[in-house]
Amino acid sequence: MFVQVFSKKMKHERDMETKEISINGLLNGSSIRLSEMTAEEIGDEHASTSVDTPMRADAFAMNDEEKMKKISFHFREIMETLGLDLTDDSLKGTPDRVAKMYVQEIFSGLNPAAKPKVALFDNKYKYNQMLVEKNISFYSNCEHHFVPIYGKAHVAYISSGTVIGLSKLNRIVNYFAKRPQVQERLTMQIAQELQRILGTEDVAVIIDARHLCVSSRGIKDESSSTVTSFYGGKFSSDSKKEEMMKYVGM
Repeated sequence: MFVQVFSKKMKHERDMETKEISINGLLNGSSIRLSEMTAEEIGDEHASTSVDTPMRADAFAMNDEEKMKKISFHFREIMETLGLDLTDDSLKGTPDRVAKMYVQEIFSGLNPAAKPKVALFDNKYKYNQMLVEKNISFYSNCEHHFVPIYGKAHVAYISSGTVIGLSKLNRIVNYFAKRPQVQERLTMQIAQELQRILGTEDVAVIIDARHLCVSSRGIKDESSSTVTSFYGGKFSSDSKKEEMMKYVGM
């Protein structure tokens, strides 16, 4: 296993400062060791302790209806603590709306039952070059502040004998995006899922995203975006990386 993390400045259309984090190799779900730090010390750092989303063993002890009822109750408490008047017509339904949104929409990717059903097909055309699906739009949420992350994902693979429907690539990206995330983990989860499904290490994923925890709070930098990449198998070669980045316009 080889993992490389680095940052550099890239020239974008408006001279945006972009962080690029390159994650190479097949990680097989391994943990990333971090120094012991308090939540206060970690602050806004995008630290991730595992490729897997941190979940409790009893995460699905409650059904969706029970979860929404509990979330609604607690979100009502938050709104009341903020001093909002929940008898107002505009606000009284908000706790239920937020609860439904959390469970059935923006965090639905936490539930394995929501994972896309994928069918593979024989590569009858014997196409042995990279296939790239670029500009897949996604919306996620930063797990540190629960504010949006949004951007584009570019995924590619080289067939080992089977191919996947193009729309399934979009669905896989959005399944893993619909959970509290850090971008590094999202990148690896998408890549490893594609490697598992397709039975090949020859997978690449590039994500270019904006984080509202950066632009709407804290440093309040509206011009920066974050780029993460995963190159497995044949994509680890410089020539394949260059070809992939040419296709996606980077």
